[in-house]
Amino acid sequence: MRILHTSDWHLGRIFHGVHLTNDQSYILNQFVKLVGTSKPDVILIAGDIYDRSVPPAEAVKLLDEVLSNILLDFGIPIIMIAGNHDSPERLGFGTRLLARQGLHLIGQLSDFEPIVLHDAHGPVYFSPLPYAEPAVVREKLANPEAVDHEWAMRLLVNQAVKKIPPDARKVAIAHAFVAGGEVSESERPLSVGGTGTVDAACFQPFHYTALGHLHQSQNNGASIRYAGSLMKYSFSEAAHNKSVTLVEMDGAGKTTLEEISLSPRRDVRCLEGFIGDILTGPQNGESREDYLMVTLQDTGAILDAIGKLREAYPNVLHIERPHLAIGGELRGPGGDHRRLSESDLFASFFEQVTGDPLSDGQASAFAETVEELYRKEREALS
Repeated sequence: MRILHTSDWHLGRIFHGVHLTNDQSYILNQFVKLVGTSKPDVILIAGDIYDRSVPPAEAVKLLDEVLSNILLDFGIPIIMIAGNHDSPERLGFGTRLLARQGLHLIGQLSDFEPIVLHDAHGPVYFSPLPYAEPAVVREKLANPEAVDHEWAMRLLVNQAVKKIPPDARKVAIAHAFVAGGEVSESERPLSVGGTGTVDAACFQPFHYTALGHLHQSQNNGASIRYAGSLMKYSFSEAAHNKSVTLVEMDGAGKTTLEEISLSPRRDVRCLEGFIGDILTGPQNGESREDYLMVTLQDTGAILDAIGKLREAYPNVLHIERPHLAIGGELRGPGGDHRRLSESDLFASFFEQVTGDPLSDGQASAFAETVEELYRKEREALS
């Protein structure tokens, strides 16, 4: 069986104030074309379809267009589960009607009945395990053992496996943080004040586990895989290669995996250097339209740094000035600060912020500025 695995679309995402719907539409058009060329038997979307529980209208419209194109043009079944960003009730609306058209939307925990598809070797049983808080699992299963995410997942897997013949080929679709996975800044923690991880051994009964939640594509064991997010959603993901995973499963349940890269409308990159060098523009064929975080090494004052940078790179979204944070927590100068001059106070402040003492030239410039301010004040009073 040929399986196309993707996850973490986060439709409706806002990235440093920029609405990404057009960027998501661009890359999803590539995904739809890939479906046509790769001809999978099923598409698995492992959660975080939307970026928030009440998505904007344009995100809902985009999802409707993508799913409709796949189902109407190619007739390929889709199994999609809720992630921790999704509203289970909203995502799962109309699931019984849509299942007849090949669209299986699993928002809430249900009766654990598998979705069965067939290939030349016989049936493959797909167990959708949407994201659910341990408290929800305890209530659903009436089992007090679901005290954390790992125990909740173990109980869910046990229920799912009971519905599948022992020797059958089994695939799980889940949204979870498997211990040992590589995280990024854009993933919302699954647990506050406790552990949100689950052991990879939870998925041992399955021949393949299609995971969502972590945004870096990665394996967690031979048959447990995160496809990764559709796009880069934080600057910590700048080095990621975004892709979807094409899975080939043989008659014995053995799988081979292929990463298929996707090309964004705009990349997410990090630049570091002096502002004069950065203003020379893109190097090595890079696009000036990319979303950028710029780390400036300049130590002096820069008037309207982001305005200057956006002349060369219109989509600079964030600037860092590390030298301004070198001094750490600000402390008052030794002695009674009320007895110190403006120059002494400023020199102390400057050294704590920059880590360097005020030079003679800088001290002279400050003194001249203060004297000019006093002169104007005296003239205004005379």
